[in-house]
Amino acid sequence: MHTLICGSLAYDTIMVFHDRFKHHILPEQIHILNVAFLVPDLRREYGGCAGNIAYNLKLLGGRPLIMAAVGDDCEPYLVRLKKLGLEATHVRRVPGTYTAQAFITADLDDNQITAFHPGAMNFSHENHIGDARDVTLGIVAPDGRDGMLQHARQFHELGIPFVFDPGQGLPMFSGAELMEFLQLARWCCVNDYEARLLVERTGRSLEALAGEVEALIVTLGGKGSRIYSEGRVIDIPAVPPEALLDPTGCGDAYRAGLLYGLEQGWAWEKIGRLASLMGAIKIAHRGGQNHKLTREEIATRYRAAWGESLD
Repeated sequence: MHTLICGSLAYDTIMVFHDRFKHHILPEQIHILNVAFLVPDLRREYGGCAGNIAYNLKLLGGRPLIMAAVGDDCEPYLVRLKKLGLEATHVRRVPGTYTAQAFITADLDDNQITAFHPGAMNFSHENHIGDARDVTLGIVAPDGRDGMLQHARQFHELGIPFVFDPGQGLPMFSGAELMEFLQLARWCCVNDYEARLLVERTGRSLEALAGEVEALIVTLGGKGSRIYSEGRVIDIPAVPPEALLDPTGCGDAYRAGLLYGLEQGWAWEKIGRLASLMGAIKIAHRGGQNHKLTREEIATRYRAAWGESLD
């Protein structure tokens, strides 16, 4: 049986400016902004929410299926998926488009200027949940707007429980649409900023929104996470990471732990602990898919962090 990961596959081009933006962007001249930054450091990473979540779920021993849309430049990513043993049956090529990609320039203060091109993501609605076989669990992660709505409705119609993970796509939806997502989903996972935006858009309290799903999970960065379920509030501490190198993809790693725990039918306390550990593992590595631990190594770290067995 598989977990269907609906979301983006993307290339992340990350550049480092060896100075500070504030030295080159003058507030009194912002109306005629025209700047160029020399970026000696550049790297290209494989990313996108679906790719990152599937990568981490595979590390845990799960069976992810990716459902995404990619463009004419997708071949390197498809080759990578094959090498990783990640099935690409439901990765749709959209001719005449680019694969989604982010261009991120960071300065010495870790400020970032990002340009994002959705490309083939805008055609994600051409993928259909019913085309995937042997699926018992799913997630609707950030993707094209129409695709996210369609996939949530199709999961519900097919009786497949899924996590609603709006991420950076949340601002695309109205309060009514967000309420529809919550009523269709079994679980919802957001970060603390997205939780505030969810409350603002819907006009409902976080506790009231939690009542629409079996569990509402709110990640809090270095403060851990909080799970609202059946009137309970479960606080999950953060696992101290080995290093703080790159937060990109930490939320996706957390969600992979969440999905794995749901697959296993664990209690929320254990699910949250594994998810927290996966985020801590990721942040110690640059890029969303460069940590290469085995299932056994993850289990060892879980025992060290929580004093209990993962199995």
